[in-house]
Amino acid sequence: MKTRSLKAVEIQKDWYIADADGKTLGRFASEIAKILRGKHKPTFTPNLDMGDFVIVINADKVKLSGNKETSKTYFKHSGYVGSTTFTKLDHMRRTHPQRIVEKAVWGMLPKNRLGRAIIKHL
Repeated sequence: MKTRSLKAVEIQKDWYIADADGKTLGRFASEIAKILRGKHKPTFTPNLDMGDFVIVINADKVKLSGNKETSKTYFKHSGYVGSTTFTKLDHMRRTHPQRIVEKAVWGMLPKNRLGRAIIKHL
C-alpha cells in the first residue's frame, strides 16, 4: 500500500491566537514555528505549506531569560561597506515589539522559498 500525500488544494488551514504574555521567547517561538510549518498535523508533508495561520498578541510582554534584556543585539547588513546596523533588544521592544517574536520564529523556519511563504502566515 502506497503512502498517500495530500495535494495543495486538499489542505485545511486554521487560525490560532497565541498569547505571549509571560512566556519565554524561545519556547514560545518554537511552538509557533511548529504550527506555522504544520508539524502538529498527522498529514504533515515537508515539501508543502501545510501550516496554519497564527496571530500573536502581547508580543511586548514576552519574557527573556538571563541578562538578554540588556545585552542581546540584532545584526543587520545591507551588503554595502559601513552599513552594519546593530539594534539592542530593549530598543526593539520599545519601537517594534512584534519583530522580536518574528525574528525568533524566522530563525526556526527553513531558509528557502517555502520558509519565506510560511513566515507570511504569522
